[in-house]
Amino acid sequence: VQLQASGGGLVQSGDSLTLSCAASGRTFSLCAMGWFREAPGAQREFVAGVSPSGSKLKYADSVEGRSTISRDNTMNTLSLQMNDVKPEDTAVYFCAADCHLERYYSDSYNSNPTDYDNWGRGTLVTVSS
Repeated sequence: VQLQASGGGLVQSGDSLTLSCAASGRTFSLCAMGWFREAPGAQREFVAGVSPSGSKLKYADSVEGRSTISRDNTMNTLSLQMNDVKPEDTAVYFCAADCHLERYYSDSYNSNPTDYDNWGRGTLVTVSS
């Protein structure tokens, strides 16, 4: 599956932001999907994940309560809505797919970036204070 993230840009602290990820290929609905981010000088970190069916969700503590991950398996799209963004949310955001069959059979999400086998090009989010 090929992925393309979009929706980044310059926003102000407290604003809301929606990132989108368009997927191509027939296997999107079989894959667990995730959003990750990489801040300057930092390692890539998990932000949010969703199981192949969309019924199971997981968020990093840093975005829990102010973010929503969702997917549309008919449109092959993944979204991340972030509310009340903070300067520490500044990073390049990546969407990724874990298409190992065990994810589909267990309908589970995954927060480990090393397990993801498909990555899109990132989109930069800059939050000004």
